[in-house]
Amino acid sequence: MANVTVIGAQWGDEGKGKIVDWLASRADAVVRFQGGHNAGHTLVVGDQTYKLSLLPSGIVTGTLSLIGNGVVLDPWALRDEIAKLESQGVSITPDNFGIADNCPLILPLHRDLDGLREAAAGKGKIGTTGRGIGPAYEDKVGRRAIRVCDLAHLDDLEPQLDRLCAHHDALRAGFGQDPVDREGLLEELRDIAPFVAQFAQPVWKRLNDVRKTGAKILFEGAQGVLLDVDHGTYPFVTSSNTVSGTVASGSGLGPGSAGFVLGIVKAYTTRVGSGPFPTELEDETGQRLGERGHEFGTVTARKRRCGWFDAVLVRQTCALSGVTGIALTKIDVLDGFETIKICTGYRLGDKVLDYLPSHAAEQDAVEPIYEEFEGWEGTTVGARSWADLPAQAIKYIRRIEELIECPVASVSTSPERDDTILVRDPFAD
Repeated sequence: MANVTVIGAQWGDEGKGKIVDWLASRADAVVRFQGGHNAGHTLVVGDQTYKLSLLPSGIVTGTLSLIGNGVVLDPWALRDEIAKLESQGVSITPDNFGIADNCPLILPLHRDLDGLREAAAGKGKIGTTGRGIGPAYEDKVGRRAIRVCDLAHLDDLEPQLDRLCAHHDALRAGFGQDPVDREGLLEELRDIAPFVAQFAQPVWKRLNDVRKTGAKILFEGAQGVLLDVDHGTYPFVTSSNTVSGTVASGSGLGPGSAGFVLGIVKAYTTRVGSGPFPTELEDETGQRLGERGHEFGTVTARKRRCGWFDAVLVRQTCALSGVTGIALTKIDVLDGFETIKICTGYRLGDKVLDYLPSHAAEQDAVEPIYEEFEGWEGTTVGARSWADLPAQAIKYIRRIEELIECPVASVSTSPERDDTILVRDPFAD
């Protein structure tokens, strides 16, 4: 079985969409296993651009696409996204799309709470997307979530609503808000239930059936490892585990199902929202990286912070996720720079560290130790073989491999699917 798991090995926004799109065209099933519609992938296929935030990328090519139980699902956002894709000519039916019936739902009250908290946080803002993902995961862990399977039993929902509203009404009162409108919420759920019901199923079972046929399964991660709720730059993280190990719990397949773990890595570093960023460049160089890389979030359109490549972080994320090989993206953004830098370590007081410490204050205080590289003349745009790359660009890539202790499986040289140098085919292993 040649399964592949794709994860972001930085703070997300590494260009996973293009890589996942290419892999999805060769997979028999594509699975989302964590996160919600706070992530986004942009797919460029011919002259069409598709922006996905919840649907697995395989849906664009008609590949079986499944949302696993590790995802928190906003059913109204799903309806809107499906409508948008159908208007672009994409066919989405129960034959090629399914939702785990044990997925927790993101409700309007979750979005409300997300916004109220951020507005009141002052300097403690985490920089969430405000889409209710965190509060929905809290209710899942607190055992008061309404799940997809509950939509078929709305007449029996009162005990769950009691638990849910007891929690949220107290929180809303603290913000000076009225209690949850239970009847209004039930009406909204009754309205959306038939739409969701057509796709609801035991995804774990369907995946097991697919696996028995020897099919190739692609697990599509959202965000990046540095946003993992355990291993990321806490508290400036997302609310789910983004490491590859989550494939097992978030899909219903066993821990041996992840297969080849492909870490997507940008040739420099970006992050959206608040939190530590050791190599951030708040100068003309950082602005140049952002402009050349078109660094704006797919979902939020927020401007991304930019900085030099941080080998310390990527070595750490590759270790945490058991990365087999990396896909290096956006090397073309570095074309024309006279000098390029790579962070090889940190100074923290009188110590030199080869890892990012866990405490937020120490993460914020570390100073990057840089290794400088001469830039390259010419362009890497559209390169499809090593021979097409400038010698200095190859040197830069090889040094990254050494520093992160992980081989390069592919190099992406533009947003186009075919502009890729393939070193190792993940599905061939």
